[in-house]
Amino acid sequence: MLGSLLAFLSVFAIWTERQALDTGEWVKTSGRLIQNHKIREAVSKYLIDQLYENVDVEKELSEKLPGDTKELAGPISGGLRQVAGSGAEKVLESSTAQELWKSANKTTHEQLLEVLEEKEGTLATEEGKVSLDLGALATNIADQVGINANLEDAGQITILRSDQLKTAQDIVVAIKGLALILSLLTFLCFGLAIYLSREGRWVTVLYCGIGLIAAGFAVIVFREVAGGIVVGQLVEEDSVKPAAEAAWSIGTSLMTSIATTVIIIGVLFGIAGWLASPTGSARSTRRAIAPPLREYPAYVYAGLAILVGIYLLSGPTQNLRSFLTTLVIAGLAAFGIHELRKQTDEEFPDASYGDVVGRTKDKVVGAVKDANLGERASKLRLPEMRKPAADAPAKDTSEAPTTTMPANDEDARLARLERLATLHEKGVLTDEELAAEKARVLGTDSV
Repeated sequence: MLGSLLAFLSVFAIWTERQALDTGEWVKTSGRLIQNHKIREAVSKYLIDQLYENVDVEKELSEKLPGDTKELAGPISGGLRQVAGSGAEKVLESSTAQELWKSANKTTHEQLLEVLEEKEGTLATEEGKVSLDLGALATNIADQVGINANLEDAGQITILRSDQLKTAQDIVVAIKGLALILSLLTFLCFGLAIYLSREGRWVTVLYCGIGLIAAGFAVIVFREVAGGIVVGQLVEEDSVKPAAEAAWSIGTSLMTSIATTVIIIGVLFGIAGWLASPTGSARSTRRAIAPPLREYPAYVYAGLAILVGIYLLSGPTQNLRSFLTTLVIAGLAAFGIHELRKQTDEEFPDASYGDVVGRTKDKVVGAVKDANLGERASKLRLPEMRKPAADAPAKDTSEAPTTTMPANDEDARLARLERLATLHEKGVLTDEELAAEKARVLGTDSV
């Protein structure tokens, strides 16, 4: 249970380290943000508002319009605002605008980390603030809609104020390195629990898997619940909530990915627990894998090492936490293989590759034989005599004359009995089946 709780907490620590506090990862995330239609719509609306707040658009148009048409500057300005909104969204779809967006996010994130880590030369927390500078993007959009204006000082979105930075710094200090510690403690708890469970160890392994699966699903549920609370608390305008919900979904997508990985690891634990269990299916599987585990252990461990190497080389960006966590999981897998080899050696010391083929062949032949016996026996069964209805009046047979069975019926009965005896001698029918069929024939003929 402690390991499952630590697994739940480690997901959030890993997400914070990999996505929230990693500039490269955040730049990728910001690119996905601006590609979302709802977020582009909200950003374009904000930039157009910044344009009209910082530039006298009506005056700019009046200076450009000839003669008497200058009076139309006011109506044109209002209409241009509506047109500029959809035009700005189209501009944000261009690669140039999206690169400006990612560049602004990169600069802001680097500045944020410098402040949070209290590096020398950064702004002081008492008097500074961290802002997302969208001035270059606002200027680009102004040019696209036909208004020449320098908006470098516009589009400043405050991320953290000076009175919030100190608290944020304390949080970063507490979280930094926690992902590695929690991940290692999670598997340390599971490993210790498995080691101490000398009797019924497979049950402990199974429960470890269930705990990891539960932790992964709990993270996914928590993300959904927290998203509703965060968006509801931070966003007041209903028109902006769809964009905020999309931003939360994209910004925490890595959290779901990490939780899914935890669930997959839990499933592997569950499979390992089942494989060591006393169930019939697990026992048959252990018998099948006993020969290679006994005769080629080096190849088995080499295969595990190859899988770990492939994951490290082709998996996501590796850091110290990922590398050590992978080694711990590989160590647990190696220990599990060692224990499985001991178990199969004790249960099936003489198992061979031919046993697997032979047992499979016997099962197939037995199934075919049983099917044939059932078919033959069904052909021998005579239809039962129709019983009189319960409410039908009983016939008085006290004075009924006794009839003698015709010779041809007697011959048919004897032929059937001889056939049953022949099938019994050949082993087609068992003693019980012979007795049942014989009683059926004699009972039918005696009616």
